[in-house]
Amino acid sequence: MEHCEFHIGLEFWSGGKKWRCTDVGTRVVVAISLEPHEVVEITSVGGNEDRAEERRYLTNDPSWHVGPPYPVLEHLFDEDDQETCSFKPMNDYGT
Repeated sequence: MEHCEFHIGLEFWSGGKKWRCTDVGTRVVVAISLEPHEVVEITSVGGNEDRAEERRYLTNDPSWHVGPPYPVLEHLFDEDDQETCSFKPMNDYGT
């Protein structure tokens, strides 16, 4: 894709994953992954901050994609990365 094709809210594909554009800079595009992601929750045990429990799970809850600010990590796509993006999913052969 060309840089001029990106706009905030655009959903696109790259690396076999679906993404949503959250910002467009002069040379880079910022996006969040719309794929299920791992959540790590750490809580103290019995109010003791020295003891903690960790809970990990996968979620595809769409509330994680509401922002800004976004509770999921935003990724930068530079000029080289943008060339690998497409409006539809691509197979391993680029089609």
